[in-house]
Amino acid sequence: MLHHRLLSVIHGLLAIAVFSSPALGQRAADRVQIGRDIVIQRAEQRGDLVCVACSIYLRGGQVAGDAVAVAGKIVLEQGAAVAGDVAAVAGDVRLQDGTQVAGDAVAVAGTVYRDSQSQVAGDVVSLGGAGWTLLFLLLPLLFLGAIVALVIWLIQRSRRSGATVAAASPGGTTRSFS
Repeated sequence: MLHHRLLSVIHGLLAIAVFSSPALGQRAADRVQIGRDIVIQRAEQRGDLVCVACSIYLRGGQVAGDAVAVAGKIVLEQGAAVAGDVAAVAGDVRLQDGTQVAGDAVAVAGTVYRDSQSQVAGDVVSLGGAGWTLLFLLLPLLFLGAIVALVIWLIQRSRRSGATVAAASPGGTTRSFS
């Protein structure tokens, strides 16, 4: 039991190390952040940007790939350019004047705010509203609740099958049956 628990902890730590490392990006210019904002300055050029529980700020820099934020916003300031798609899940996308997006601009459980002089070659899609936000908040909680209920059911089932049944015999002695 202890060996199994130790192995689970080692696997968990290994997964955290792999998925939070900069090696996750395919090119040297790719950036992946968890919990810390990504800020790209005017002279910078990057590949794909992925931000989980944080925001992406392009202050005039260029992105050769996609920019994706989960539980955060994406802000493109004047002069910023993205060669791929811009997508925010549970966050907003803000495109200021003089920005360019070669792909789509998408906000799920958020809104795309677009100034009149911003350019988007693909589609602009906002799937905002309370329904999407509730879906993203409640779905993981329902999944977690189902796992907890399954664990409780399995524990109760194993207790019932492992319990001994004691029956009193007429002579005053007790017998156990498994």
